[in-house]
Amino acid sequence: MINNDIPGGILHELPSDLEKALISNPNVIKTWRDLTPLARNEWICWTISVKQSVTRNKHIERTVREVQEGKRRPCCWTGCIQRSDKAISPSVQGLLNKQLKEHIII
Repeated sequence: MINNDIPGGILHELPSDLEKALISNPNVIKTWRDLTPLARNEWICWTISVKQSVTRNKHIERTVREVQEGKRRPCCWTGCIQRSDKAISPSVQGLLNKQLKEHIII
């Protein structure tokens, strides 16, 4: 973490690449701080959950842009599956089951 003044989420710490992007845009930092810890967690999880660095960079750019626009959470994303404060929704459970079936060799 680069700057302790920029908070992370409830489960995920703010990764340095996302923090650098937030710092580079002072207008977005105030909005980021105004997000709930849960909302910040969703942005962070959405950013770090991808596998490719190109996709991660796109997520970081979109996070900064959309937070600055006033969006509270990433749109059209199933949510952070590491959260233990709520049950997994049926739609997310369906996606997880599908992924599990695709990776099982019978």
